[in-house]
Amino acid sequence: MSLLRDDVLSVAFDRAAPRYDLLVGASPGYHGHLRRSARRLGLPDAGRGARVLDLGCGTGASTAALLSAAGGARITGVDASRGMLERAAAKKWPVGVDFVRASADRLAEAGVSGPFDAVFAAYLFRNVPDPDRTLASVRSVMAPGARIAVHEYALSGKPVHRALWTAVCRAVIMPLGRMGGDDGLYAHLWHSVLGFDTAAEFAARMRAAGFTDVRVLPLPGWQTGITHTFVGRVPA
Repeated sequence: MSLLRDDVLSVAFDRAAPRYDLLVGASPGYHGHLRRSARRLGLPDAGRGARVLDLGCGTGASTAALLSAAGGARITGVDASRGMLERAAAKKWPVGVDFVRASADRLAEAGVSGPFDAVFAAYLFRNVPDPDRTLASVRSVMAPGARIAVHEYALSGKPVHRALWTAVCRAVIMPLGRMGGDDGLYAHLWHSVLGFDTAAEFAARMRAAGFTDVRVLPLPGWQTGITHTFVGRVPA
């Protein structure tokens, strides 16, 4: 369930971009969890020579996580929000990192054609209008045998984790959002997680899209049962 239409959500991310790094930096474990999920791609030889798609790269936190796990890879960061992408592109990156503005469900139309050896998608799928269409778009630009890791808020399905998420949103996330003038975006965050797939449901969605060897991996700390890494691959 989303409080914001797709076009309004993009504008909300544009507006939040200047404060986004500060807000996520205040979240315990945020960057560490991204790095853990990026390592779960399992790219050999530090990703040397691999082409990696960082889908929904935002201001570049996931890009930095990928570099820590696969510093030898060529990384293409993609995001639909102009404001977020401008913040990412303005940072200092090594040769081999570039950024493209595109919608996740229309990658080929924007010239993001691949083939990519790996895809990393952090906090993306809750925010797209049609997750199945987006998964199909992603799979179409992946090479045979390519790997995918999705890092996402997807609740376990247990009432305790649903209640904990609501408590954290009401006590911490939404008050911080209001202080920055981004209360609509963080209210959307709260409701989008409650309305999104459970971890088991999203794993089934990935399998239905043609990914194999799909596994659901937990993350530590307070986000256990709330955030998961979903890994899989395209058949060779």
